[in-house]
Amino acid sequence: MENVLKYYQFSEFFKDESGTFSSNEISFSELNETHFLIFEKTATSYNLYVSRFKNKKEIGENPPEILEILIENYDKSIPEHRMAIKQYFAE
Repeated sequence: MENVLKYYQFSEFFKDESGTFSSNEISFSELNETHFLIFEKTATSYNLYVSRFKNKKEIGENPPEILEILIENYDKSIPEHRMAIKQYFAE
């Protein structure tokens, strides 16, 4: 999992204070100024979301304007899971 986070330049994990992710730790990668991919780290797995915030300083502090779950229980060994991230970074 660490390789995925590094490759797509996700932030370090930090505690969500917004209440959106049940106070779990989250990590984000910036798609543009207002759209982000977010990994939520639960006790047993990672969930991947696409989200919209006014800016990246709001992540973990305020609820997102838009939040859509892409993958529950992310597993990098499953090709569909890897493609879910890759499609957002395709040039």
